[in-house]
Amino acid sequence: MTYVIITIITILIASYFYKGYKNTKSVTINHIKIDEVDSTTMHSSLRILHISDMHLENISISPEKLYQDLKDQPIDLIALTGDFLDRKQGIPKLVPYLEALAQLNPAYGSYAVFGNHDYVLQNENFNELKDILNNYGFKTMQNEHERIEVAGKALNIIGIDDFSTKRSNIEKSYDGLGQGYNLVLTHDPNIVLSMSNYHFDYLLSGHFHGGQIYWPKPYHLVKMGKLVKMKMVKGLHYYNGRPFYISEGLGQTGVNIRIGSRPEITYHEL
Repeated sequence: MTYVIITIITILIASYFYKGYKNTKSVTINHIKIDEVDSTTMHSSLRILHISDMHLENISISPEKLYQDLKDQPIDLIALTGDFLDRKQGIPKLVPYLEALAQLNPAYGSYAVFGNHDYVLQNENFNELKDILNNYGFKTMQNEHERIEVAGKALNIIGIDDFSTKRSNIEKSYDGLGQGYNLVLTHDPNIVLSMSNYHFDYLLSGHFHGGQIYWPKPYHLVKMGKLVKMKMVKGLHYYNGRPFYISEGLGQTGVNIRIGSRPEITYHEL
């Protein structure tokens, strides 16, 4: 009888992990449209491709499949919100993904910020990651902003460094900012709770992986900030009337499974 029970439990656990692994290969492409933003500075639409948390050590989509899934959609801007990898051996693996994304030719460029895992890399390894992103046309932003024009209207792209590792400097990120539509790119969405005095029209982030193992609830995320306690771990949310989006991420960390979540690529139309 004991043997039978052990066998049944083993089968159930194996099935659980197998299903979880299969889920990592089921990439969801979501489309988000933001209509109700009380900004008077943007009147033209802007279509953003947002990818977060690639975690190249545990990514289940190939660069070729990524390109095929995205090549037929018009893209104005690409935003990558951190956690590319955390092992120096994985840095070369990033190149074909950047090549695939660069082929999409976004009209207004590509931008990237770093996450907590990226900062596991140190010194020359981190600089190599940063240089590769820049060399393939992804402007890396660490507490800084860039102003561009979209159909004659000002768009401020504000890249705030990782909040969870205490590298964020909101004041520096906004220093000298001119009037315009404020799009914030950052990794850890918890930063919105510290931005009451800093205006943003839309904010893109990641960090939580949608729980990754969201069953029955993402209890393991409790230590990752106040937003989790506010039940804000994925998707579109509002804080003080301002919209922000938390991507479920494209890769996984730790165990390469997903339960109650899916790898995510998102288009945002502003």
